[in-house]
This record gives sequence, C-alpha cells and structure tokens, in this order.
Amino acid sequence: MKSLQEQRGMTLIGFVFLLLVVLFFTFIGIKIVPVYMNHVSLMSEVKSIASQPGAANKSPNAIRKELASRIEISYIKHIEPRHIKIETGTNARVLVKYDVEQHLLGNIDAIIRFDSAQPLQN
Repeated sequence: MKSLQEQRGMTLIGFVFLLLVVLFFTFIGIKIVPVYMNHVSLMSEVKSIASQPGAANKSPNAIRKELASRIEISYIKHIEPRHIKIETGTNARVLVKYDVEQHLLGNIDAIIRFDSAQPLQN
C-alpha cells in the first residue's frame, strides 16, 4: 500500500466540484458572449458610417437612416432608434447608449450596459 505522500490526483468530489464551476462559467459565457458580439457588430457599422468622408457634414436624419438600414441588414438585436444620438458641430459624433437584460436561469438576469461614442470624420 502506498503512503499518502506518494498518492497524487483529484478525488471524485473535487473533480465534480471543478466540473460544476467550469460548466457554470461556460453557461454564463454562452448566454452573455452573443450580446457582446452583437454590440461589436453594431459598433462596426457605426464606425463604418462615421469614417466616410464628409460624415460630419451629413444631416443627423441621413446618418440615422443609413445606420438603421445597416442594422436591419446585419440582423443586429437589442437596439432601437432612441438608443442612438447624433451630435453635430465641432465635436460631431454618434453616441450609442443602451441596456440589454439577458435572462440567465430561474429568476437570475444580467443587465449589460453599453455606452459608446464614435467621432464623425469631416
């Protein structure tokens, strides 16, 4: 029989506990990562519009209309027209501010807040 100092490894209870922790964080990641990927897609579209030459000289309605069509084409979720503000003037930029409530399990939800700005190119 080997002594306790020579025995190595994990007990079944330790393994099950570690597996539960890994599965919990994997589950949370599966629920939350798509929300972040959605925001990355949205900001990619905003950056594309903002980097067009003369974007700062366009009217806010023209920018909003172009952005709305790109959002629809790209199937971007959780965003509404009221979440997008366009500032004009010397510091012209597109502001995107919204919250996403993601159901996790049972009565546990996660609220993810996004607040981003992209300057408009002259």
